[in-house]
Amino acid sequence: MPFNIQEFRTAMNYDGARPNLFDVSLTLPAGILGAAGFSREFTFMCRTAQLPGSSIGSVVVPYFGREVKFAGNRVFPDWAVTVINDEDFLVKNSFERWLSAINQHESNRRSPTFVNSRNYSVQATVRQFGKTGFPIKTYKFVGMFPIDVSPIDLDWGANDTIEEFAVTFQYQYWLSDTTDGRA
Repeated sequence: MPFNIQEFRTAMNYDGARPNLFDVSLTLPAGILGAAGFSREFTFMCRTAQLPGSSIGSVVVPYFGREVKFAGNRVFPDWAVTVINDEDFLVKNSFERWLSAINQHESNRRSPTFVNSRNYSVQATVRQFGKTGFPIKTYKFVGMFPIDVSPIDLDWGANDTIEEFAVTFQYQYWLSDTTDGRA
């Protein structure tokens, strides 16, 4: 019955999931220098992320003036995080090194250690926690690599703030602990 507060409260299991109870873990690929402590710091400094969406494309076939639609292949959109920048620039420098190893600024070449995607792509995990502190949903991104590290805006009037930057990734696919049973 609409407009019944008690029925709504009863239907809201565990008082609803909270978007601020999450963490992201990511380890840099081998060969990125100066990344000691990166994984731990990245997990603490990753301020925003998303639980991934899911899409299936469609195949449209014209037939006698009509469009007949068939299910296509799964599509995996870009995934982005927002990172809090510390004065050691450990996380930002590490992402810049990673991008440079994939494609260098001046020479337009790839690092010899990154000759194929198995060398420059990694796995990452995002976990959603319940209010009791236990994970309630886990996603694993497979074959992930950064495609963009955003600029950091500097501003003389930006008092009482901490720098942040975004990192956008592409990945091959994701797995979920409850969908695929393997995250």
